[in-house]
Amino acid sequence: MESRRMLVVGAHSADFVWRAAGAIAKHTAAGGEARVVSLSYGERGESGELWKVPGQTVENVKQHRHAEATAAAEAVGATFESLDLGDYPLEVDLSGVNALAEIMRDYKPHVVLTHADKDPFNPDHPVAYQVVAKARLLTAGAVVEAGFRTAPPSEFLAFEPHQPELCGFVPSVFVDITEVFEQKKTAMSAMKAQSYLQQYYAERAEHRGNHARKVTGNKEIRQAEAFMRFVPNVVAAL
Repeated sequence: MESRRMLVVGAHSADFVWRAAGAIAKHTAAGGEARVVSLSYGERGESGELWKVPGQTVENVKQHRHAEATAAAEAVGATFESLDLGDYPLEVDLSGVNALAEIMRDYKPHVVLTHADKDPFNPDHPVAYQVVAKARLLTAGAVVEAGFRTAPPSEFLAFEPHQPELCGFVPSVFVDITEVFEQKKTAMSAMKAQSYLQQYYAERAEHRGNHARKVTGNKEIRQAEAFMRFVPNVVAAL
């Protein structure tokens, strides 16, 4: 049977770690493939600890961020790559959209995860959503025969923003990450440029675990991650 493929696209190289590392680890543990793509390294606006080093340079920060994200992705069984389009502001032209669409056509993901479409505190996250949404539509076309290469439409979900209530994020899926939470912690610990976020997202996993227990009645759930569907899922029956 064909293994399921997950594509996770972040505005910056660490975004996937805080918001979806658990879901990625569950996916790969079940035999699936996972590929992480960042549109930028977050070298200018998301690498605070690295900029405390005297004489720091953008290129050196990018190298650090690449190494950190690669180690974090490996901790949860995924691969990592960056399109290196720059951050703060992240500005993506048609060539960038097409580059991501080509990745989607080649990889043919069954599920795509990215940012929510609103974020009043981060200028790059909504841009990433727009890029992913457009690339995904260009990849699938109108789901009919087309004059360009296509791939089947994927499931499409947002991972949880830092401030969900202010981003219009309403969870519609919880993923139980209890069994892989140590892997997520390992992935988070690799992101030393943003070590200040590790405690916050460990606590967020506990909060969402509480919510998942309430929904299911399953007292074994300790940690979870939340996602919001952009398109409905289709099932054979309820």
